[in-house]
Amino acid sequence: MNVESYQEFLQNKLQLGGDHGFEPIWMPDFLFDFQKHLLSWAQLKGKAAIFADCGLGKTPLQLVWAQNIIQKENKPVLVITPLAVSAQTIREGEKFNIECVRSKEGAVAGNKIIVTNYERLHYFNPADFVAVVCDESSAIKAFDGKRRKLVTRFLSKMKYRLLCSATPSPNDHIELGASSECLGELNQSEMLSTFFKSSDNARHSLFKEGDFWNNQKWFFKAHAELPFWRWVCSWARAIRKPSDLGDYDDTPFQLPELNIEQHIVEHDKLLPGELFPVIAKTLREQRVERRISIQERCEYVANLIKHDKPAVVWCQYNDEGDYLEKIIPDCVQVAGCTEDDLKEERLNAFTLGQVRVMVIKPKIGAWGLNWQHCGHHTFFPSHSFEQFYQSVRRSWRFGRVGAVNVDVIATKGEEGVTENLKAKQVKVEKMFISLVAEMNNVLRIESENKHINEMELPSWD
Repeated sequence: MNVESYQEFLQNKLQLGGDHGFEPIWMPDFLFDFQKHLLSWAQLKGKAAIFADCGLGKTPLQLVWAQNIIQKENKPVLVITPLAVSAQTIREGEKFNIECVRSKEGAVAGNKIIVTNYERLHYFNPADFVAVVCDESSAIKAFDGKRRKLVTRFLSKMKYRLLCSATPSPNDHIELGASSECLGELNQSEMLSTFFKSSDNARHSLFKEGDFWNNQKWFFKAHAELPFWRWVCSWARAIRKPSDLGDYDDTPFQLPELNIEQHIVEHDKLLPGELFPVIAKTLREQRVERRISIQERCEYVANLIKHDKPAVVWCQYNDEGDYLEKIIPDCVQVAGCTEDDLKEERLNAFTLGQVRVMVIKPKIGAWGLNWQHCGHHTFFPSHSFEQFYQSVRRSWRFGRVGAVNVDVIATKGEEGVTENLKAKQVKVEKMFISLVAEMNNVLRIESENKHINEMELPSWD
């Protein structure tokens, strides 16, 4: 085996994909310098993921990326978004003078950007497109098996692919596996078998305190952490602020003040079989605690939002949403049973300031929507920190003027839930810092090791 073939063999073993794209044809002036950096990288990769925090301009990035491909290939590009984000994307296109049209039933008119939502993807033919953008791609992992398979198969037929989302969810490397699979890299099982081992086979000495993989019971193999991040860097970039990419100015991207206040609601109802109030310990007890306290908690929320400013009321159960809708006079509710067209109509109405109060569940409205105009959220907590984080980030984002106030409403018996959220918040911050730092460390190492002394191997003749 000669030197060249051996080096090629080693590169293939690294699982690092190559470039499948091209240099940008169009680089508009409205992009910030760090956005141009990201666009150049993603355009050259051709199949890439951008994990950028809320408000860093993922929508203009994906529209410019798509427009470059249209100019290069002279074929349409499909942009897939969560429900109601499609209309928001169209408005962004108009703002930046990028032509994009909405399609709900699979119609494709000319070589332009076509925007639809995930729920409508089955109407579209992959043969009509040369590229696809998945906005808020972190939602893919939450889809049921049928829809997730549909998205993955659709992407597998695309020459160019771009995933855009906020920084991947905390404690969830499975999401990275889902993104990798959509881009044609390793699938989830291949990723896990290559870089991780199950806790069932892990030695006790390898269990690290505060390891952000622990919730999923997967741990890095020995010496696999750096290769893992190097592999992720081969197809993804993650940033929380412009300076994460290098010497870029963070001044225009300062988050507003965030005030989180916890409220404990008193009630005199007891858990079944109890003689006095106790903290609900099991999931079943926590569900019972929430249900028996619906009236008290909802009425408490209704009093909190007795003002004339926009507010979002996040609930967990249908009964909560229905009761809130009944006792808050100037609100609309978007529930799971609401028809898609009506959901979108109501979400857009709130986004445009035509409705003052929105009652909604996190799993319906916590991804992709820009509610910078709203500075007040109330939240009934669950154990999902990702839902809490994404819900708050609808308003707490770059570009918001004024503080964002979040009221977390729970009962005395739900203290275990709120304490769990606080613990996860600490882990989340560590995970975000680790993710960005590891990526930058890998990129720095790669840039510092470009000069390698070549040596001639003796022949075996």
